[in-house]
Amino acid sequence: QVQLVESGGGLVQAGGSLRLSCAATGRTRSSAPMAWFRQAPGKERDFVAVIRWTDTAYADSVKGRFTVSKDNAKNTVYLQMNSLKPEDTAVYYCAAGSPGAWGVSTTTYAYWGRGTQVTVSS
Repeated sequence: QVQLVESGGGLVQAGGSLRLSCAATGRTRSSAPMAWFRQAPGKERDFVAVIRWTDTAYADSVKGRFTVSKDNAKNTVYLQMNSLKPEDTAVYYCAAGSPGAWGVSTTTYAYWGRGTQVTVSS
């Protein structure tokens, strides 16, 4: 089992920045992908970014603005979000997959945090 706890969400003006954190405990593996998804009201949960070892991938909508990173010593994954837009408003979820997995679908990830709200005002 893997437990994930997100933090760092909040209210920010358009153009501002936030850094989300996801602390992982339990049976964590460095070879397991760690991802961020987001879900706006009335919409599906969408892929944002993923990291495994030094490999990363991003949704087109956040490329160049968001950066995913990982501190293996702390078992923590970060999402640095810059140049935020009102359309980035959503609940952001951290997710962990099985070792060796990779993908942008929610079905790739077996473990999920409870989410943290990000609200970007215009």
